[in-house]
Amino acid sequence: MALDTARERLAKLLVERSYLEGEFVLASGRRSRFYFDCRRTTCFSEAMPLIGEAFLAAFRAAGTAARSVGGLTSGADPIANAVAYCSQARGSGPVLQMFSVRKERKSHGTGQWIEGCAVSPVAIVDDVVTSGGSVIRAIERARGEGLEVVHVATLVDREEGGLEAIQRAVPQVPVTALFKKGELDALRAQQHGAR
Repeated sequence: MALDTARERLAKLLVERSYLEGEFVLASGRRSRFYFDCRRTTCFSEAMPLIGEAFLAAFRAAGTAARSVGGLTSGADPIANAVAYCSQARGSGPVLQMFSVRKERKSHGTGQWIEGCAVSPVAIVDDVVTSGGSVIRAIERARGEGLEVVHVATLVDREEGGLEAIQRAVPQVPVTALFKKGELDALRAQQHGAR
């Protein structure tokens, strides 16, 4: 499947499965008339290889060389898993490991913030960015554990200032979004017009 076709298919899955209208309270506490429930797509088997390859393509396009990928649980987990798996399955290029950043320090055992196979340098990923707070927390925790962050990527940017906030937090690091809300809005309008 060509990359443009794969990207288009992933966009359609996001619109069909994850774009919801109604009254919602966001993680930031703000209210919204729409919501991206991206786990409906990131946990969908058909979307997983598309997600993995799309993030790997974003890393290549930015020229970053992460050795592992992860972010704040649980939004980042299926993305990081898809990326790590695709990096192994394609048989060429670097293989990335996967890690997960906890929301709270583990109160038993090793008491870690980060679980899994975090190997520096790292790429931080997330499913949706609104204010950027969750991603910035993941960046801070990764850096606090001595990890170098070389790329930050999100599946969907709600275009509410979050990507810019992240860029201010990591000014020398590429910060990318695979899809912008406006792009998904246009696809959604096109699909509804075709019905």
